[in-house]
Amino acid sequence: MTELILDVIRWGGYLGIFILMALENVFPPVPSEIIMGFGGVLVARGEMAFWPLLLIGTAGTVAGNLFWYWLGHRWSEAQLRFFVMRYGRWLTFEWRGFVRARRLFLRYGDWIVFLFRFSPFLRTIVSLPAGLAHMKLWRFCLFTFAGSLFWNGALILGGRALSGFIAQYEEIVGIAIIAMFVLGVAYYIYRVVTWKPARAKGA
Repeated sequence: MTELILDVIRWGGYLGIFILMALENVFPPVPSEIIMGFGGVLVARGEMAFWPLLLIGTAGTVAGNLFWYWLGHRWSEAQLRFFVMRYGRWLTFEWRGFVRARRLFLRYGDWIVFLFRFSPFLRTIVSLPAGLAHMKLWRFCLFTFAGSLFWNGALILGGRALSGFIAQYEEIVGIAIIAMFVLGVAYYIYRVVTWKPARAKGA
């Protein structure tokens, strides 16, 4: 399993990393922890270089977040709410998550975009209130890039440090990855089944 993931990342190269990281921030097919973590393994093996991987992966993160920023910037709050009501079930995106992110954004300002890059739950959602508040595009890109640079760098370094362990205990790591995928799919199905529109919850 681990070699299969490595083969996919190796085959896609840096362009594949960019696309995967962009998609991960629009509709997460594969967590960034796996993409950049296994990229770090390839760095340890000498098959990828640290800085190109970090910069291109982070650029992909910014590109994915620009999608949500664009929606917030272009649409009104009523249009965003309609979008969440219609498609939130499949994105497992609840309106109250947006409300919470917007409250924090208004309270702490642009810097929350940087800080939320370290949050597994709100790092993408915060792009919507940033766009809705018409945060300057260059500031949004700068803070998203800076926060993502630290996070992705930590993932790459972690993958590089664990490369020996992964090679030595490949079977155990493979089972752990499969278990993580199964739990992720199960959690997604649970969210889809139990999701309710915000108005049904009084949000």
